[in-house]
Amino acid sequence: MVAWPPEALDTWLRRLQLRLNVRGFGLPHLNLRAPFHTTLSSPDLVAACRGVLRGQEALTVQVLGWKRVPSMFFLECALGDDLHALHERTLSIGPSSQARHDGAAYRPHLTLALGVLPWAEEELWAEIEGLTPPLNSFRVEALSLTREWRGEVQELHTFPLVGAGLPLPQKEAAPS
Repeated sequence: MVAWPPEALDTWLRRLQLRLNVRGFGLPHLNLRAPFHTTLSSPDLVAACRGVLRGQEALTVQVLGWKRVPSMFFLECALGDDLHALHERTLSIGPSSQARHDGAAYRPHLTLALGVLPWAEEELWAEIEGLTPPLNSFRVEALSLTREWRGEVQELHTFPLVGAGLPLPQKEAAPS
């Protein structure tokens, strides 16, 4: 279960990945829970997710800044009360496995680079530590149920959240 960052942040992260010749797992995304295994069929899994997410309000995620752990570089996001509660709700989807990065170890983030070799870590850190993302927060108005397929993230179903507003039509500019 993931949230996609808004276009400005997504584009910025992808361009940075290209410039630095690094990759995360699939397109930039915020895991609401780590990938899991389940015996549920796809339709039953979608129904279970729909039940768990019923009434879920849209929420704002704060981007804190760059962090790194061995072989991984990411933008850390704040684990506010709303995001923590949503993470806990997603853990009830099942039956399903639970990854070691869920529960108390959940650390919301947007991955810039995975699999960075030890000899390249300091050089990569020097490139990114002073960079400021184009946004310091973003609104999550939908969640996507995803699966891994051949090393990429595939979207199975999208769940709009309560209070997710559709953009209002823009007034057209008069010709000049």
